[in-house]
Amino acid sequence: MSAPAAGPETLDAVLTELRACRVCRDEPRFQPPLPHEPRPVIQAAVTARLCVASQAPGIRVHASGRPFTDPSGVRLRSWLGIGEDVFYDESKVAIVPMGACFPGYDAHGGDLPPRRECAPIWHARVFAALPAIELILVVGRYAQAWHLGPKAGAKLSETVADWRAILSAPRRPRILPLPHPSWRNNAWLRRNPWFEAELLPVLRADVARLVG
Repeated sequence: MSAPAAGPETLDAVLTELRACRVCRDEPRFQPPLPHEPRPVIQAAVTARLCVASQAPGIRVHASGRPFTDPSGVRLRSWLGIGEDVFYDESKVAIVPMGACFPGYDAHGGDLPPRRECAPIWHARVFAALPAIELILVVGRYAQAWHLGPKAGAKLSETVADWRAILSAPRRPRILPLPHPSWRNNAWLRRNPWFEAELLPVLRADVARLVG
């Protein structure tokens, strides 16, 4: 992978290069080569004010080439209080995963974590080319660790429980941590009813302001 050119990069240039990236297959740095053809999935435009910083595409998203075309996407859009027309409007909503390609399955049939090569190469460049972002929703612990650094708790529950302090911190863009909307987190949602009662109304009001 060649080094980025000096000076500010346009988002179009970064996305064109990212979508052609094959590092995890051809130049893996931390893990065995990706066993299937990479298909980077990302949604972004310079006018987007809201960003969903997600984990990595699942197999359905790998097949569709469109983020969150799965049951997790249905739940996430319900949390945000918006429909597909707004969610997939790149001029309003950017979706930037920690790993842009489906990472494959582990020995138990679950999705592997995001590829470790991806974020160090692309994240800073993508976000530098997104000047209008006002709020980043960090979904899941990998995104939270990247975007919050030492302020992320040791466990996802700790980080999400601290959402008020994280959201109100004097930073731009603001950050709001969320659990992953996967069915695997159904038990977590039942154990933490404050998430729907307290966090979601604040989230939906902020989203409505940003995409309206």
